Amino acid sequence: MHVRAVAVTTTALLGVALTAPLSHARADEAGGDGPTVVAHRGASGYAPENTLAAVDRAAELGIRWVENDVQRTRDGELVVLHDESLARTTDVEEVFPDRSPWKVKDFTAAEIARLDAGSWFGPQYAGARVPTLEQYVNRVDHNHQKLLLELKSPGLYPGIEQQTLKVLANEGWLDRRHVAGRLVVQSFDADSIRTVHDLKPAVKTGFLGTPAVSDLPAYAEFADQINPSHGSLSMGYVSAVHAFTGPHGRPLEVLTWTVNDADTARRVAGYDVDGIITNKPDMVRDAVD
Repeated sequence: MHVRAVAVTTTALLGVALTAPLSHARADEAGGDGPTVVAHRGASGYAPENTLAAVDRAAELGIRWVENDVQRTRDGELVVLHDESLARTTDVEEVFPDRSPWKVKDFTAAEIARLDAGSWFGPQYAGARVPTLEQYVNRVDHNHQKLLLELKSPGLYPGIEQQTLKVLANEGWLDRRHVAGRLVVQSFDADSIRTVHDLKPAVKTGFLGTPAVSDLPAYAEFADQINPSHGSLSMGYVSAVHAFTGPHGRPLEVLTWTVNDADTARRVAGYDVDGIITNKPDMVRDAVD
């Protein structure tokens, strides 16, 4: 197991930080030693989530990292959408009224391409589309941004790990430059992340959740990040995670979600998290800078 020689004491778990070096993940967005700021589903507080408009809005705000969600259509196309259903963020109920419950996996890519994915957010975004994964990563690359890619509900889509890596490879995202510092693949499904690591060990991976400290040695075999909800965090837990070394020989990182107010941003930054995932990245950046 990849475990550094740092004892996780009861005191640490109650909130006293262990000594651990500052993570390499700290980014220029937050100014030197501040946590990396990640635009959740793009800058989704200001533009419709998981659309190219949200990617562009993050770029306009000077945010280098964006997060997205990947699912698969009935005919095998990877698309960027958070919910298993299309109903919340598109006009699918109007376009296909007889196709309830409007699951992504029940529609072809061509059918999804017809949907308006922007009007629900605001009239200025009318006509925005659900992007394919290819379209999304190409826009992120065009904007010189970095990508935290979530495999959403991988149990619904057997083989999505290999397919996602194939798309990333085809679009140039598995070269040395991208893999070294511009890409992380994460999921709530530990088996899915283990599969990504086994298929492409060079790719950084993250597990979404708050595993027990006693389970962290197992996660450190295949995950570089432990990414919990901010409500589950303590300084002791972050220190405990940092005490383990991941598969690429660096301390495990902690990126927390979804932080949308300044007080919470400052609180988790005080825990020494490596990154903060937020719908309002400019607000978080200003709060922790």
